[in-house]
Amino acid sequence: MDIIIDLAILIGLLILGVPVPFCFMGAVLFLFTLGNYDPMFIMATGFHKINSMAVLCVLFFILMGGLMGSTGIASRLVNISDAVLGRKKSGLGTVSIVSCAIFGAIAGTATAAVAAIGSIMIPRMTERGYPRGHATGLVACSSVLGQLIPPSVPMILYAWVTWQSVAACFLSTVVPGIILVIIYSIINWFMCRKLPIKVSPLILPKEQIKEFGQATYKGIFALLMPIIVLGGIYGGIFTPTESAGIGTLYCIFVGFFIYRTLNFKELMNTMVNSITTTGVVVLMVFFVMILSRLYVMENVPHRLVATLTGITDNKYILLLMINLFLIIIGMLMDDFSGTLLAAPLLFPLMQAIGVHPIHFAAILGTNLGLGNVTPPTAPILYLAGRIGKCKFDELITPAVIFMIFGAIPVVLLTTYFPCLSLWLPHILMPRLVRIVPLTIGGY
Repeated sequence: MDIIIDLAILIGLLILGVPVPFCFMGAVLFLFTLGNYDPMFIMATGFHKINSMAVLCVLFFILMGGLMGSTGIASRLVNISDAVLGRKKSGLGTVSIVSCAIFGAIAGTATAAVAAIGSIMIPRMTERGYPRGHATGLVACSSVLGQLIPPSVPMILYAWVTWQSVAACFLSTVVPGIILVIIYSIINWFMCRKLPIKVSPLILPKEQIKEFGQATYKGIFALLMPIIVLGGIYGGIFTPTESAGIGTLYCIFVGFFIYRTLNFKELMNTMVNSITTTGVVVLMVFFVMILSRLYVMENVPHRLVATLTGITDNKYILLLMINLFLIIIGMLMDDFSGTLLAAPLLFPLMQAIGVHPIHFAAILGTNLGLGNVTPPTAPILYLAGRIGKCKFDELITPAVIFMIFGAIPVVLLTTYFPCLSLWLPHILMPRLVRIVPLTIGGY
């Protein structure tokens, strides 16, 4: 009963809009007042976890995402995509989806993707004849790719609290992310057929190649970003933290000396915002790890396993129940907070039912992404509405269409076909991840 009350306090504070770190702190204080715990022993758990290089990794990726918007790197990535796809009726929507995926390959968060790509693409789409609700809903749902296409800050946090390989967690969401890009593009094509969209006249292939070449020439330094960041990580040259730091320095260099769109005032503002966000994340990690330790001491993970397996011992039904729980968590929290709460809480359960830790990373990422755009709370959906200056009742219908026919199928595929999330880690990291051929639930 104490744990149920504690969870009710946590969720209640979240619904009331209390800052997320203080919601976790309230849950910790409630258990502290009821239990006879040694404060020094419990506090050491939180301090031990935040004494990690992962803090710098999170900081640099958040800073890099902010700098991409202010240096013009994001807009040049959009121009490259537009040169390839922009002359078809559904092309500009596809450009938005692909741009969110490319941006996600650098920035690593859904929030950064919706802020940077949304501010560029939503006005451009409405000028071409897209309904504002359609454009905003499309960008909101596509921004989830920011936490699926590596590097992903939520995957860093998951690896941090569950002691998994950061690189393997990055790779686990690549295939689900690519599938989501394809499905969203198909859905957008169907939705655009009857819309009065203005399309630029078709040009000869030779001229289109020239246009693409010009856009690539102007954006070559932007395209080098994912090569430096991801190539450094998977080439074994840098650790994720070192790669993020080098990517940030490269972004600053490009902004000051190549594109000349960055000034010291903008740099300082971006640094202050990034440090503030990282401080919030560190504070959340501190209290979440203390809360997780208290839950372990109260035997909550084993109780949760016993409760769910008491309802059914069918692994696939249990996975469905876990999916619903994760979507609800995603509805209440942002991607950072949801990852920090769900990962330590559900990790023992996933181990008990035989789910690979790297597979669970992909399940967590896809479900929380769906929850972030699922009403009634939908933090990413509301953020997109503010950026696109769109009323909620205008964007909800297109967003729900993308969720039902795009996000939900990808969540189910990721959950029940672990090969989709384990295949790439197995290819690049065979000693860490081993799988059998494509089967439902097979490892």
